[in-house]
Amino acid sequence: MATVASTTVGERTGPLDRLRALHREGRLVAAYPEVPGLLAELAAAGDPAGPPAPDLVRAGQLLARLDPAAVRAAHPAVDTFAAVVTGHSTLGGLTAPLTAELARHGMLLRLRPGDFGSWFRDLQDTGSELYTARADAVLCVLDAQIVFDELPHPWLVEDLERIAAAKLALIGSLAERYVAHGTGTLVLNTLPLLRGHTRRLVDARSRARLGVVWREFNAGLLRLSAAHDRVHVVDLDPLVACGPPVQDPRLAAYAKVLLGDELLAGYAREVGHLARGLRGRTRKVLVVDLDNTLWDGILGDDGPEGIAAATTYRGEAFGRFQKAVGQIGAQGVLLAVCSKNDREPVLGVLRDHPDMVLREQDFVRVNANWEPKDGNLLDIARRLNLGVDSLVFADDSPFECGLVAGSLPGVAVIRLDEEPALHVERLLADGWFDVPELTAEDRARAAQYRTDAARQDLQESAGSMEEYLAGLGVEVSFSPVREHEIARVSQVTLRTNQFNLTTERLQQAEVRALLGSPDHRVLAIRSRDRFGDNGLVGAVFVDTAREGGGWHIDNMLLSCRVFARGIEQSCLAAVVRAARDAGAGAVYARYRPTAKNHKVRGLYPSAGFAELAEDGAGAVTFRHDLADETLPVVPGHVRLTADLAGTLS
Repeated sequence: MATVASTTVGERTGPLDRLRALHREGRLVAAYPEVPGLLAELAAAGDPAGPPAPDLVRAGQLLARLDPAAVRAAHPAVDTFAAVVTGHSTLGGLTAPLTAELARHGMLLRLRPGDFGSWFRDLQDTGSELYTARADAVLCVLDAQIVFDELPHPWLVEDLERIAAAKLALIGSLAERYVAHGTGTLVLNTLPLLRGHTRRLVDARSRARLGVVWREFNAGLLRLSAAHDRVHVVDLDPLVACGPPVQDPRLAAYAKVLLGDELLAGYAREVGHLARGLRGRTRKVLVVDLDNTLWDGILGDDGPEGIAAATTYRGEAFGRFQKAVGQIGAQGVLLAVCSKNDREPVLGVLRDHPDMVLREQDFVRVNANWEPKDGNLLDIARRLNLGVDSLVFADDSPFECGLVAGSLPGVAVIRLDEEPALHVERLLADGWFDVPELTAEDRARAAQYRTDAARQDLQESAGSMEEYLAGLGVEVSFSPVREHEIARVSQVTLRTNQFNLTTERLQQAEVRALLGSPDHRVLAIRSRDRFGDNGLVGAVFVDTAREGGGWHIDNMLLSCRVFARGIEQSCLAAVVRAARDAGAGAVYARYRPTAKNHKVRGLYPSAGFAELAEDGAGAVTFRHDLADETLPVVPGHVRLTADLAGTLS
């Protein structure tokens, strides 16, 4: 979430002081909507290359004292994330940072800590809380002693190799058990190897072999996430490389704290990124400033010859930042520019300057003008048909960062500074763009958005919307999801907010289970037009055998890139007509309101559905009686190829 300016309580205070004052005065629950912004400000003050800021953890200690039920009662819209913790060692140091990390991403943690050393029993017993609590995530935090505690005395590398292999097989079988019987995501971690482990061997050859065995063991753990959709493995090696000690030997010996508080804080940050992805909060657009952000110097003052992203020590640091930005963009993140500069000189640099790694074609929008940056960010979001909460904004100016944070709290703000060598670390610290799996549609996204400019040109030149749609040449393919499309369909449920009738988030395993059910149809919406292939842009979930008869549309989703082209009407027409042909008595559908999907409240009525009931939360149930005079039709400008039974040629 974006930062907000420090708030005054009696006198001007910092964000941690503000939180403490609210807690002291008993107003923290009432003021909970302020919390993400205050925590973002605390996080921004930390070392981007190190563990989370200590003040962020201190804030988590305050927040962990709140009653989640009281917060939900005061703020029903707040998103709750349920987690169960189990492990091998003492893990009390995880609660505060985990509470803070989730809160700064807009999620209220509901945590159930496990007993000391209970990880095997908890995962083995399908009646344990790991299985019955219906948690969003089960955090099984392990350490190297699960292997070393079982070694004989004295031991050889051969002993460790044998026990490590058995332990890996055990963890793999427990992961399979959880995937089969649990409901959330199982989070495991690699196990750091300590100097105190390797130095027990006095010969270099044995130490080298131990290193190989241990790395193969951790590689086996990492492979579990590739083997199971609902298993995620946090690699602790990059966290350890950032500097926090794995443990304090005294606390490890006397209190069984085998993973230190700083490392657990780093682990909590990674879990926060995962939770954000599971909740569909992954960001889609990186918007960057230019002067002293993408290049060294100020274009308006120094001219093109006075800026650098190579050839000098500082310039090379900016070049490294450009490469990091480009690497992110190559994986489906949209790149845009928001700069106070004249447009033509900016385009000249992006097209011709020899230092530039990034070029004009790498950006889907270049807003270079002298308007306020918060307004420019709103313009970028509008032109991309996205909410501002899809944006991440990186700028070196404290004023601009503060302006955006204060006026657009949905924007994630990356505060760069005068040290360009840290730009990459600050960009990557919070994993704003992390997704469970990259799809082909992700990699093609930037090119697809660039073709939207051609579509906009056609629309502006057309005399009417009907003329524009007729010239667009919309083609829609509507049929059951194929195996290679499961990841993309899951992603659509996680990341689509505006055209999402119920906003139910589904992981890949849940999509696969529905796809394998004879009573459900999981239908993919694919589209193309004269400007190119849009790929898989939506999905419809239908239950054909629910008690009470009729077909039930459980959800319908469509990417914001293809709104208002007749695609949704075409697919609804296909579902309704297929239900009639199958002898169903009616088709039912439902709409559940959120802050972002109000525009689709009238979708079903526009297709001939009658409203049956609306509950106190605004959720509506609809019914289509399949009468001939009310059957929806495919718009004349759409060429639809549909086969809901899965025999599409």
